[in-house]
Amino acid sequence: MRFSYLTLAASPGPESDWQAIQDQLELARLAEQLGFDGVWLTEHYFTGESVYNDALTFAAAVAMQTSKLRIGFAVVQLPFHHPVRLATQLALLDNLSNGRIDVGVGKGTVFNEYEFVGHGLRSDDSRARAAEAQTILERCFAGEPFSFKGDYYDLSVPALRPKPVQISGPPIWRSVISPPSFSDAGRQGLPILTARLPVSRIRERWDLYREGMDAGGIGAEKQSALLQQSGIWRNLYVAESDAQAEDELADALRHARRHMIHIRQELNPDDFVVDPAVLSPWVDPSADEESAITDAVQSGSICGGPQRVKGQIEELRDAGVGHVVLQTTFGDMAHGQTVSAMERFGTDVLPAFAAA
Repeated sequence: MRFSYLTLAASPGPESDWQAIQDQLELARLAEQLGFDGVWLTEHYFTGESVYNDALTFAAAVAMQTSKLRIGFAVVQLPFHHPVRLATQLALLDNLSNGRIDVGVGKGTVFNEYEFVGHGLRSDDSRARAAEAQTILERCFAGEPFSFKGDYYDLSVPALRPKPVQISGPPIWRSVISPPSFSDAGRQGLPILTARLPVSRIRERWDLYREGMDAGGIGAEKQSALLQQSGIWRNLYVAESDAQAEDELADALRHARRHMIHIRQELNPDDFVVDPAVLSPWVDPSADEESAITDAVQSGSICGGPQRVKGQIEELRDAGVGHVVLQTTFGDMAHGQTVSAMERFGTDVLPAFAAA
């Protein structure tokens, strides 16, 4: 199995930003030393939720301080980027990293409307904006001059320079949550990143992905590679005992959820309404807090002492998962806690699956 590290650590205030950015660089170096396959960078603005905010610039620093770790984006919020500028930045990063870049793309956050407002946009047309941007990104990576005229972009683009190291450019990944999005990504033959699905739902979503690949004419060999490559997001916390891990993770998640809900209530415009279809107890402010935390620990986390963690990963593997993307920092969790949990995982858990 493959394991990647996801950066989603909050800085509590502007005075802590510098240290929090240094901590994230240290964790990327640590992930490589422990045998993780990749690091996935998040993109959020204005609140310290993704403390570096600009994941593309931060990726350049990670590329310079690592040598094997693949560097992915989970995800680039396409409406916030001009696609030609984005393609150029990604091509440069592919050169700086010697071909280690993966590009998860999405239409932007469905909860933080204040991020759109801060960029002079609203989310109403985000799906259409993202679709155009992805098309242009793919055309840029094809390496030939092209023209494009859409609702948002009217372009005549020479061949992209610098030329990416990876053939056809850095791989584009799709972030998928709803059942139709699994099928759609399968038809396009794209690797996928998905959220904290409970184990009971993984097989049915993977089946939809396979059906989409069948409909898109994707061959058996590529299907197998895509299924092994595609990743599912989990919280990770490894402690000396199961009880200690549960208690400490629950405390950290409780703080993280309260902060997240407070920020959205304070900054989202009054006319913004979240689509009820995307609500879960974790993100629904009306849900009972303790029930939401219990659900996050039990169905969205790999949590416990090393032996229980091994069992939880085996359960994911048996459900068809070949790649787990692990978030290891939550809310106001101390940096030392994160380091200890990652080191326990890297020393006591990861080698068993790497050997297999």
